[in-house]
Amino acid sequence: MLPRVADALSFLYLDIARVQQDDTGVCAEITSERHGTQTVYLPTAALSCVLLGPGTSITARALSTLARHGTTVLVVGSGGVRCYAATLPDSLTTNWLERQTRAWADDTQRLRVAHAMYEKRFGPGTVSPDATLQQLRGFEGARVKAHYQLLARQHKIGRFRRNYDPESWEDQDPVNLALSAANTCLYGIVHAAILALGCSPALGYVHSGNQQAFVYDIADLYKARLTIPLAFSLHDATDPEAQARRSFRDGLRLFRLLPRIVTDIQELLDPTGEYGTEDPDEQLVDLWDPVAGVVPGGLNHGTEG
Repeated sequence: MLPRVADALSFLYLDIARVQQDDTGVCAEITSERHGTQTVYLPTAALSCVLLGPGTSITARALSTLARHGTTVLVVGSGGVRCYAATLPDSLTTNWLERQTRAWADDTQRLRVAHAMYEKRFGPGTVSPDATLQQLRGFEGARVKAHYQLLARQHKIGRFRRNYDPESWEDQDPVNLALSAANTCLYGIVHAAILALGCSPALGYVHSGNQQAFVYDIADLYKARLTIPLAFSLHDATDPEAQARRSFRDGLRLFRLLPRIVTDIQELLDPTGEYGTEDPDEQLVDLWDPVAGVVPGGLNHGTEG
C-alpha cells in the first residue's frame, strides 16, 4: 500500500458532471447546449483523491473501479469547500489504526503526539517538553499570526485577518477565498493518505469532536509552507478559488506531499521507527486474544475430542 500512496500524487475536483464506467474505463461526461456531450477519461490508477462537487453523479460501477484502485472519493461542497463524506478503501491492515487508537486513548501519549506535531511545524526544540495543550495552542496562535503579518507586508496588502464564513462566502477578500480553497484541497489529500494507511480521520490529537479531526491535525503541518504563501500570492487574483486549486495541484509533485504525509504520520504514531513494509501475502485478518495477542485467522481452533 505504501508505494501506492507515494505514487498517486494527484487529486481531481469535478462539478456538474456524470461519472460513469464504460468498456474503456471511468469517464466524466459534461453536457451543455453549446458543446453537446463531452467525455473525459479519468486516470484512476494515478489519482489519490477525487472530489465530487455539486451537480455530480457517479455510477456504482465507476465507484467500484475507483475503490479497487485505492482512490478516495470525497463528496464536497461548491469549489471543494466542506467535506461531507468519503469512501474507505477495503483490504487494509489495522496496524496503524491500532497504533493511532492506543496513542489517542492514553492522555500521556496523546500529549506526546501533540508535542511532536508542533515541533514538526515550528522546528525541533521550539516547544517546551512540559508545555500543556493550552500553552501549545497559544504558542501556535502567536506564530501563525506573525506569519500572516510577515506575508501581508511582503505582498503590501495592509492588515490581514483570517476569516472563514461560509454564510457570506462571496464577501471575503481574495486571500481568504484562496486560503479556504487551497486548504480544502489539502484536506482532501491528507484524508486520502490517512485512509490509505488505514487510520481514522476522526481520532485527532490537537483537534477533537469532528470526523475530520486527525485530517486537520496533519494538514496543519503543511499550511505554513504550502497553502498560506500560495493564498497571499493570489491577493489580486480575479478568481482566487480556481487559481488556488490549480496552483496547489501544480506544487504537489514538487513538494512530494503524499510521501511526506505518510512518513510524518508513521513517525508521529511510532517514533521508534521499528516497523516495516507490510507483506502483501501476509494474512490480513487475525483474531484477538487478551493473553496470546494476535492469533492467526482462517484456522479451526477447536479442540479435537
